[in-house]
Amino acid sequence: MGLMRSLVFLLFFQLLHVAKVSMVWLNKNGYEDLVVAIDPRVPEDANIILNTMNMMKNASNYLFETTKHRFFFKSVKIIIPKTWKKNTSYSRAKSESYDKADVIIADPYMNHADDVYTLQYGGCKEKGRYIRFTPKFLLNDNLTKVYGEKGRVFVHEWAHFRWGVFDEYNSDVPFYLSRNSEETTVEATSCPAGVTGVPVFQDCSGDKCELRPCKHDGQLYEKGCVFIPDIPQSISCSVMHLSHIPSVVEFCDKNTHNTEAPNRQNKMCNHKSTWEVIMESDDFRNSSVVNASAPPSETTFTLLQNGDRAVILVLDVSGSMSMRDRIRHLHSAAEVFLLHIIEISSWVGIVTFNSDASEKAPLQQITNDAARQKLVRCLPRIPNGQTNICAGIRKGFQLIAGKMNTTYGSEIVLLTDGEDSGMAACLDMVKQSGAKIHTIALGPSAAKELEEFSKLTGGLKFYAVDGVVPSKLTEAFSAITSGSGDFSEQSIQLESRELVVQLSEWMNTTVPVDKTVGNDTFFRISWSLSQPFFFLRDPKGKEYGSSNFTIDNSNPNTARLSISGTAEVGDWQFCIKNIRTENQAVSVTAISRPASSDIPPVSTAAHMDRSNRAYNPVVVYAEVSQGFLPVLGAAVIATIEKDGAAAVTLELLDNGAGADMMKNDGIYSRYFTSLQGNGRYSLKVNARGTNTTTRLSLKQNRALSIPGYRENGKIYMNAPRPKFADKEIKVRLGSFSRISISSLVVNTEGDSAPIYPPCKVTDLHAHTENKTIVLSWTAPGGDLDNGKADHYIIKSSENILELRDHFDRATYVDSSNLIPKEAGREESFKITPENFAVEDDTIIYFAIRAVDDTNLISEVSNIAQATWFIPPKASVPLDYDSNDDAANSTVKVAIVALCVAVVCTILISTLCVLKKQARRLQIIQNHV
Repeated sequence: MGLMRSLVFLLFFQLLHVAKVSMVWLNKNGYEDLVVAIDPRVPEDANIILNTMNMMKNASNYLFETTKHRFFFKSVKIIIPKTWKKNTSYSRAKSESYDKADVIIADPYMNHADDVYTLQYGGCKEKGRYIRFTPKFLLNDNLTKVYGEKGRVFVHEWAHFRWGVFDEYNSDVPFYLSRNSEETTVEATSCPAGVTGVPVFQDCSGDKCELRPCKHDGQLYEKGCVFIPDIPQSISCSVMHLSHIPSVVEFCDKNTHNTEAPNRQNKMCNHKSTWEVIMESDDFRNSSVVNASAPPSETTFTLLQNGDRAVILVLDVSGSMSMRDRIRHLHSAAEVFLLHIIEISSWVGIVTFNSDASEKAPLQQITNDAARQKLVRCLPRIPNGQTNICAGIRKGFQLIAGKMNTTYGSEIVLLTDGEDSGMAACLDMVKQSGAKIHTIALGPSAAKELEEFSKLTGGLKFYAVDGVVPSKLTEAFSAITSGSGDFSEQSIQLESRELVVQLSEWMNTTVPVDKTVGNDTFFRISWSLSQPFFFLRDPKGKEYGSSNFTIDNSNPNTARLSISGTAEVGDWQFCIKNIRTENQAVSVTAISRPASSDIPPVSTAAHMDRSNRAYNPVVVYAEVSQGFLPVLGAAVIATIEKDGAAAVTLELLDNGAGADMMKNDGIYSRYFTSLQGNGRYSLKVNARGTNTTTRLSLKQNRALSIPGYRENGKIYMNAPRPKFADKEIKVRLGSFSRISISSLVVNTEGDSAPIYPPCKVTDLHAHTENKTIVLSWTAPGGDLDNGKADHYIIKSSENILELRDHFDRATYVDSSNLIPKEAGREESFKITPENFAVEDDTIIYFAIRAVDDTNLISEVSNIAQATWFIPPKASVPLDYDSNDDAANSTVKVAIVALCVAVVCTILISTLCVLKKQARRLQIIQNHV
């Protein structure tokens, strides 16, 4: 009976987890529980709430229309910052929080445009992380001219976020060459093809801007040339390009999709239309058309506000905690949480459980260091008994409700190393609590159902392997910070490193402290056997010996040092000597808080998940950012561990190849191909940067900033986008180090490790060079993006869809002399007339597949376009109205140029004739 209850428990949670990837769920065609969070640093303004509501109502109507009467927004929750005034109309937030929100309203860090964007880690059909708006976008109605009506912009971003589709425009490549019938033409990058408008170039000097026709080099327009669409258009699509045009009320479908356009939708989704991708989603499969002209109900709103943070540590002290020094490591890690991680003014209590549960410390507010120390003295030291997880959770809720009168918005940190067949008994209690449960699974035998509490409540989940020092457990406790969005109060892990120091040997480790952190900085060193000789040297040379560190009798294998004031910026060096007669493990930890409440710190967020790609591989992600700006050029190393298996180290890359979907977006990625069967895997990411390598960047996948439009033959231009000085973007961050952790539970059929083919090439490019076509791409691996492929198969066609759908039938390109490089290296291959025959003036497409040494083959790459023997001149198919001065000017210039050329030819011919006649006359005279 107990086994059956456990199976039902797991099945319930697995089904629930599918629906709870985001808190948003689909209820009879209506999206419910969409969470919008306002950043705590946004000044209080009731109009932000009002305008957000209006935007969502309009978005609901537009979504219903664009999805052919299928979807709408049914209920929305808006989280009001704790920094705003209390209001009786605000309800207390439950498990909703800023860090789990679907939509974030926050000011941009640094002076750049109020662009809307959706953060997307994954590829086609993979959900996004969040949508971001700025207060100015919501408050300034003039921005409607720049981005379009707010509700329409939201639907555009919702399609990114919910269905994993991509933009059908390309601000970097606004035009491309197309072959229609027998003519090569320049087309605007759009969906559908044939959007009418005009290419123009805007010359600006100060505040004055003048329009002129775009220069043409015989192939494409000059850089900086933009496409100005007509309003109105005769087309009704597409939402992912022209949602600001009133007539656009559809997504591009199979019939209207422009497969040629060089946009991200084609690249990421194999030239499928956005509507085809949406039709493949779970939402579409679980919905039906509503027979009505408008959504069945209006969007309802709930306003939420967080109270003080209330956290109960619910800690396992059963007999198994005596193994592998677990109880001592628990004491050490929880001590760090209480002394340095939990924010001031928070409420904290401690509960332990074995066969039953006990209150060790009632819920009390942390007001000073003395209150922290008082809680540390209540941490458990002696394990015994069995494991009753529900008893611990129930006691934790009693402590919270007794002090706060409700469990809504509270948190439980639940740690266990054992199994409990009765966990299903407290399922309803957890569901009704409105609390988050953060789980820490310690060792290989922790209850398999443990993480489901986190999935149900929106809590964090971590897994710590057993070790000889407490560093793994300390990392987990250190990651449980407030989800309020207020970076100024959050602790940041600068370093967590475990070293094996040889007998009588010195070992040094450097911890960089950058200018974005430095307050409440502390260093800690732990050892497995006996205290080594050590000292810490700051960037100015001041040394802190072991006598400056604090060593408690309750935790004799650990020493810690708190730095008063703001820590010196620069490299801090730990110098350690093992004075024992045998090797021992030593761990070094450093944690700090932001140096300023106005400047966001550099941060790293680690994530590991099964992706919605071929073979459903595990992908490791690390987002490195400062505020909302990506940090580029960092060295990012991931370490994945599983009990009973050797640790695997991966270098994560932001190169737009392999697992990485977009180059230079601050998302560093890599496939993890070394799965060792089912079970828990822990992930630790260390991101490091130096003065010479790191820089900031703007988000690349920003919402379309409309340059202008043409109406009744007249062009109306918006103010040009601001240009950013290098000093704004290439900020010197200094040397920095950040630690972030996560975990993943793998449950697949069979225990054997999967076998992977090479990954899909996603960055294939083609260009012509001296009557040679040059292909370039990033080398995939033999196993996804690891190792080396055996050989490549390159095919070409004059038809994109032939390469996509019938790769084997396409024309073979001999690449037998091309030897693949290691994954991540740059590949290049030249195609000359000798090994490739094609007529002049031909647009040709290329694709590539990689094959490993067992003949496993990758998916077909993205498709690259090249023009063979660039034509001397391409006609311009874009619609130029007869009343358009720019178009007339272009024609006039062309006619004048032609006339001048004709006159010059006549004059030169006449002069040549006269000169010849003069020579003949001279010869005759000489003979005479």
